[in-house]
Amino acid sequence: MTQHHPVLIVTLLAGCALGDSAATGDTDAELARDAPSPGAPGVGDVLYPTLGNGGYDVAHYHLALRYATAEPTQQLSGTVTILARATQALSRFDLDFHGDGFGAVTVDGRRAEAQWDGDELVIVPPRAIKRGDLFVVRVADFTATPIVPDPDKFLGAPFFATPDGSGWAGQSAFAHYIFPSNDHPSDKASFTFAIDVPDGTTAVANGLLVGKHSAAGRTLWLYDQEQPMATELAQVAVGAFTVLERGRHDGIVVRDVVPTRLAADLEPKLAAVTDHLDFMAGLVGDYPFDSYGSLVVDTQLGFALETQTLSLFEGAFFDLDPAQFEPIMVHELAHQWFGDSVAPAVWSDVWLNEGHATWYEVTFQLDPDSDFFVDQVRQAYALGDQFRALFGPVGAPRSGDPNDVFNPNVYVGGAITLFALRQVVGDATFKTIERAWVHDYRGRSASTADFIALASRVSGQDLTAFLNDWVYGTTTPAMPGHPDWTVDPVTSSLRATVPWTIGNNSWTKHR
Repeated sequence: MTQHHPVLIVTLLAGCALGDSAATGDTDAELARDAPSPGAPGVGDVLYPTLGNGGYDVAHYHLALRYATAEPTQQLSGTVTILARATQALSRFDLDFHGDGFGAVTVDGRRAEAQWDGDELVIVPPRAIKRGDLFVVRVADFTATPIVPDPDKFLGAPFFATPDGSGWAGQSAFAHYIFPSNDHPSDKASFTFAIDVPDGTTAVANGLLVGKHSAAGRTLWLYDQEQPMATELAQVAVGAFTVLERGRHDGIVVRDVVPTRLAADLEPKLAAVTDHLDFMAGLVGDYPFDSYGSLVVDTQLGFALETQTLSLFEGAFFDLDPAQFEPIMVHELAHQWFGDSVAPAVWSDVWLNEGHATWYEVTFQLDPDSDFFVDQVRQAYALGDQFRALFGPVGAPRSGDPNDVFNPNVYVGGAITLFALRQVVGDATFKTIERAWVHDYRGRSASTADFIALASRVSGQDLTAFLNDWVYGTTTPAMPGHPDWTVDPVTSSLRATVPWTIGNNSWTKHR
């Protein structure tokens, strides 16, 4: 395993005049024909039109973060340094940002003009950036303040405070409420974190701990997330936490992070993670990152979240019976393959995340060939037209409101779509498709069209029309192998009659 030491990356990012047009293979004449123009203020995501930005691809984020005190509501201050490559000649470009404020902005070490336009931080470099050039943008002294989450306001606290400290929950479109970024999963990048906190305060982040230095009453924690990560999956938790080091399991560094006062209770409950890793790896192949574990916070979030390598849970989950909380742990673990390593190309592709995670959550509990499992799917299938009438097709959420993006049809309908695919291709081919998907697109962003093309190639049959009907149809297709299954008619009292259930668990908003 190769590690990047943060000091080396910071040295690279601190450099100026990083233009490298020759790396693209373009001739001077070709570059000269590129007249500089503004980068687009969005990537064209239908659910979030201004999310992400056009004109460049990010290669790396370095986040230098400072928490002045150990108070859970302490404002964060930081500097983000971004290494990117221009995909067009840029006269200006945007970052997404909705924090409290920001300071000086530089591009390649030179002061740049910057101003807010809504959630867009519009940056004018001192000179135009050529297409293909590497460049470094640095936003100093940005600030953001955590808030106490309201469980009735779904995903309403991207930067949240708890009795023990604070943490991040940036899904789907809210990482830029914390730090300036290209906040869309189609632009993944590696990350390093340098987190400056008072002595005695624990700081954790995605990836591996690669350094820890103390001086003058403060401690600097250094983390490296080498594999590409979407911004919405970034996690930094700071406070009175204990890191439960579980050593290595099949080469994976396993650690859990819990409130220190709850460590004795939570430690044995979280230990099942190694069994869960074995379950998932046995089905879909090697775990895609260097580390994994759970971050448990003692507050009401109303959800769990698959922040990369360190899944986020509220403590109340672990007051349940293990038969209830372990499937939720598997759901978030499954996302490390489906949603984290392979990220959605656009947010309408989120069924690829949630349908898969629901499939593995339920098959962890039940044999997919058992009569009970099949009967559970039949009952959920019968509600298909009601789900589509309420929430839209599986692959077409109606808006960017989190309640629409993460609606029950994305989860349950997504899992039933996978059941239908398995019916057509058979269990062995289905498993081959699943392994090929997370292998071929590892570390990348991919679309529903990509999944359909891969499933068609692996199975040796054209599944385009079949899967398009399941993913985008406004009515529920016939279930292969079960001609007797019927779909209930749409009624006028849908919200009162549709139960959110599949498998043994009630449907909950766990990502």
